[in-house]
Amino acid sequence: MKLAITGKGGVGKTTLASLLARLYAAEGKSVIAIDANPDANLASALGLPLEQARQIIPIAEMKELIEERTGAKPGTPAPFFKLNPRVDDIPERFSATIDGVKLLIMGTVKKGGGGCMCPESALLRNLINHLLLRESEVVILDMDAGVEHLGRGTARSVDAFIIVVEPGRRSIQTAEAIRELAQDLGIKRSYVVGSKTTSDADRRFIIDNMTDLEVLGFINYSSKIIEADLKGISVFDSDPGAVEEARKIKEKLEHVCKEGK
Repeated sequence: MKLAITGKGGVGKTTLASLLARLYAAEGKSVIAIDANPDANLASALGLPLEQARQIIPIAEMKELIEERTGAKPGTPAPFFKLNPRVDDIPERFSATIDGVKLLIMGTVKKGGGGCMCPESALLRNLINHLLLRESEVVILDMDAGVEHLGRGTARSVDAFIIVVEPGRRSIQTAEAIRELAQDLGIKRSYVVGSKTTSDADRRFIIDNMTDLEVLGFINYSSKIIEADLKGISVFDSDPGAVEEARKIKEKLEHVCKEGK
């Protein structure tokens, strides 16, 4: 299973990514979780203590590795560098393992914008291509509202594109923009997960405004999720209700993917 999880900032996509990663790992599956958010916090959502999380160096900041693999020093003018650098050993060498989940933090290309063609960008793009196209593990990509991490060929290897939506017009508008980007990339299966809902009216709002996409389920608002974030512990270990909601989402996702919907 290869999943890309996206949505407007703060909607709860990292919470969903962490829950799904832990659920698959609990089944004994080999799981790679990729934090491709500029504000990376998947490590703490998975339960890694804050001090340890801060010690993880994002791939985009590994200057020596980038220069070694691309032939160009990051952050400097580089008219020539390898567009397809070697990346196959990176997941094993530079991941942190948390309760059976291998975590990779991509980091952000800080120069030239998200779409720049630079050594850092080439390495990150090729790494994601490798993880989604060649790895046999469950791969869960936690990303922001943009889809620049995915090329057309890579996007087609994603089994499901999950857009996390909270009850609110801005979240719906962002979701619609993401859906259009996904369609442009040729992603065939896009679904919605509702987040931070507190009532049937909230859930109905999301369903009624996302009529073109199937809603897999909801991660309802929970004070335990907030408390877990404040304490730096995983939702998986602190909120059985959220775990069960994520389990139902996972089961429905697997069903619709199996049915080819």
